[in-house]
Amino acid sequence: MSLDRILIANRSEIAMRVTRTIADRGGKSILPYTAEDLTAPATALADEAYALPAGSGYTDAQAILELAKSTGAQAIHPGYGFLAENVEFAKAVIDAGITWIGPSPEAMEALGDKMSARQVAESAGVDPVPGITDAVTEASVVKEFAARYGYPVALKRTDGGGGRGITVLYSDEEVDTTPALDEVQSATPGTAGGTVTQILEKFITHARHVETQCARDAFGNFAVVSTRDCTLQRRNQKLLEEAPAPFLPADIEHKLVENSRRLFEAVNYVGVGTCEFLYTDEGDLWFLEVNPRLQVEHCVSEEVSGTDLVDIQLRLAEGQRLPQLEPAQGHSIELRITCEDPARALAPTTGTITAVHWPAGHGVRVESGIAVGDEVTPFFDPMLAKLVITGPTRQAAIARALRALRETSIEGLATCLSAHEAALKSPAFTAVVDGHEAAENYTVTTRWIENELLPTLIDEEAQAAAASGAATAPAPRREVIIEVDGRRVKLGVPADLFTATAIAVPVEGPLGTSAPVSSITQPLRAGRGSRGGHNAVQEVSDGCVTAPIQAIVTRIAVEDGQQVEEGELLVVLESMKMENYVRAPHAGVVELVGVATGATVSAGDVLLNLHKEDQ
Repeated sequence: MSLDRILIANRSEIAMRVTRTIADRGGKSILPYTAEDLTAPATALADEAYALPAGSGYTDAQAILELAKSTGAQAIHPGYGFLAENVEFAKAVIDAGITWIGPSPEAMEALGDKMSARQVAESAGVDPVPGITDAVTEASVVKEFAARYGYPVALKRTDGGGGRGITVLYSDEEVDTTPALDEVQSATPGTAGGTVTQILEKFITHARHVETQCARDAFGNFAVVSTRDCTLQRRNQKLLEEAPAPFLPADIEHKLVENSRRLFEAVNYVGVGTCEFLYTDEGDLWFLEVNPRLQVEHCVSEEVSGTDLVDIQLRLAEGQRLPQLEPAQGHSIELRITCEDPARALAPTTGTITAVHWPAGHGVRVESGIAVGDEVTPFFDPMLAKLVITGPTRQAAIARALRALRETSIEGLATCLSAHEAALKSPAFTAVVDGHEAAENYTVTTRWIENELLPTLIDEEAQAAAASGAATAPAPRREVIIEVDGRRVKLGVPADLFTATAIAVPVEGPLGTSAPVSSITQPLRAGRGSRGGHNAVQEVSDGCVTAPIQAIVTRIAVEDGQQVEEGELLVVLESMKMENYVRAPHAGVVELVGVATGATVSAGDVLLNLHKEDQ
């Protein structure tokens, strides 16, 4: 069976990534799109693109399935996110006689739910993170567990993923006050509906996040394409990944491969997937989860193995045998380029992209789905692109990545570029001290970015602002190139100076003449881009609590007239798949103002009023 017409149930860079492999195989790609993506690069690249119904979106399983039927698609590739782990959607695709490019719904069901995944691991002889596999609803159970294993502990929604649905608790007092144990929570959009449960695990704060990129065919042939290290994270979400995982003892690497094999065989997994683990300083290797889909970071495994993982997915879906894979060579680093502000603890930002320049050269791969003029909203993931940098050694890859960052510029909104540069220069990451690379110098953990790197970046930004006399965060700027005495000079100019009309910036040219050196035709339509904190709140003098960023209200944790204490959770906002907790700046009485769950709010919009007791 040859799959020649494939619908890609996704958007942006992953849709383009899959489209290119389909084209390489001589097939045709079909892409659904929403109104926002009418002119997106992914839509233009696909062989055929069809609009989804008004009010629909990339999680509308019925609309996408109907489109697949009407366009004669032989298969559906889900990419990652959206419907990629939706068991009911996978079943519906197969029931419609269309090939599902991924593992069977039964394997997805066994591994996609955190509770059942722990059960599979235990039965396969793979040690999960210490925890309670049964559903947890009582505070007493959490306290008893913490008394045995110590704080912090993590309540995890069984349908969560990508760092979402995790509540970390550090004391008995937090257990008593957390709303996570009290409420009935709805399922994450894009997963099977209904209410969900929570499991309890020890929250391991000092560990590396390592994983295996795996593949298995219907004949039982299994392979680990490469190991990966995904330790550099923020808010439990990956920011930088590399392959192979560096500085792993041989016995740990062997255990990773064997544990992964056991997990895949336990559920008769056929397809490409990732097994994730925590590796501690004490030498413990704890199973986290299996991702039954392509991962964002799959590119680094492709680079060191010389394989096309999307092509392997398609081959396995066609019933072919797993091809012979070569041992990994060299080293590859992936930098997720996100619209997050390092000066604001990597809070999501929005705005319009006014200029983009990507790096090039040997060993540099850019996976991007954006273009100048694109407006970045809070409704999708904050990732704008991926820089995948490969070299013969880890140090060569790091040096090349720094060069690539210097060549990269994105204007119109804040990005994480400076955070990547700081990480790549840190001895904790490079493992180089006094010119010597050694495993003992590699000291990053999953909390390193938040606990060590970001505070340094925030302090540097504050010092720079103080030195310049700035009272607030700087506005977005455009780079303008001029020539002074025969030398090329780059200047930063406030973006607000430019309008939708082309503006020539006059400078003194040769012999005192005035020469236009820069012409900008794209306005900053969305203004300065929202900036805010992960655990922040803005308040004005009349007691109004406002949204720190443009976001969607996912939970209102208080009631009208409720008395709250300082620091108590008021509202949960979600922007770009990241939860932001709005907490009480002081004790007081809540007055709701009609903002409802599911509403979209802009930065500065009033969420509720909080009246001090003496008012």
